[in-house]
Amino acid sequence: MKVLANDGVSQSGIDALEKAGFEVITTKVAQEQLVSFINENNIDVLLVRSATTARKELIDACPSLKVIGRGGVGMDNIDVTYAREKGLDVINTPAASSSSVAELVFAHLFGGVRYLHDANRNMPLDGDSRFKDLKKNYAKGSELRGKTIGIIGFGRIGREVAKIALGCGMKVIASDSYVGEADITLDFYDGQKVTLKIKTAPVDELIQHSDFITLHVPAQKDYIIGKAEISKMKDGAAIINAARGGVIDEVALVEALDSGKLSFAGLDTFEQEPTPAIKVLMNHRISLSPHIGAATNEAQDRIGTELASQIIEILG
Repeated sequence: MKVLANDGVSQSGIDALEKAGFEVITTKVAQEQLVSFINENNIDVLLVRSATTARKELIDACPSLKVIGRGGVGMDNIDVTYAREKGLDVINTPAASSSSVAELVFAHLFGGVRYLHDANRNMPLDGDSRFKDLKKNYAKGSELRGKTIGIIGFGRIGREVAKIALGCGMKVIASDSYVGEADITLDFYDGQKVTLKIKTAPVDELIQHSDFITLHVPAQKDYIIGKAEISKMKDGAAIINAARGGVIDEVALVEALDSGKLSFAGLDTFEQEPTPAIKVLMNHRISLSPHIGAATNEAQDRIGTELASQIIEILG
């Protein structure tokens, strides 16, 4: 049986599949050529990340497909319900990249409260001639300890964010339409464990009381954080989005940053991917990364092996 990993897959995943007798093809096929490639090569399994889509038209046009897999959490680029109605198995790896995304959230948070994202832009330009001025500019940072983080979306990633936040001495407020409360277990290197219970609260309450807000929700039709929500936030608060583009109104965000209502933002995902708005890219109060939340070696290894084990279980 043949597996097309159109957006790539880790070597550990390839090794596991090949050991089980699958042929793994890692050729990157353009979206418009995908149907003909799948049919010509009699592909049984299509693996995608966020770049490739698997819509109704592709599913109808490719009768050889038995499994569609998403390396990651969100499956908004796959017509999941339709595929399953047509008898295909649709799989993903919801837990594999949770820690990686959570750590990136804190990379943006730590950088933001100490102005590192802006310092890293200006030190190469003026560090040798305006060192004292830059030191003065960036000398009013703050600590995360003792602050309140609001986590919108309290699934696997949101809970991993909570673990790091608790370890940093932060207060955690969470909001989720489907979760009333959750046990957060901190596992330490020596085998000790501490479990804390976090109860969720309405988004409106979270917005008003949080020093930092981070979103961990699927793609939405409407903004979760728009102008009205920002107006209710604390003065000087900050927002991190490592979920999906379109959950934050970026125009309202830039306005709030420019006015001083918000102190900074961290964005890993954007409304206009893969061509984010210039006003977003050039704003000195925004810490930027190019949708790399799940892009760690460890996460990609876990994703590859989890996909492989599911495929082998289904088709092996």
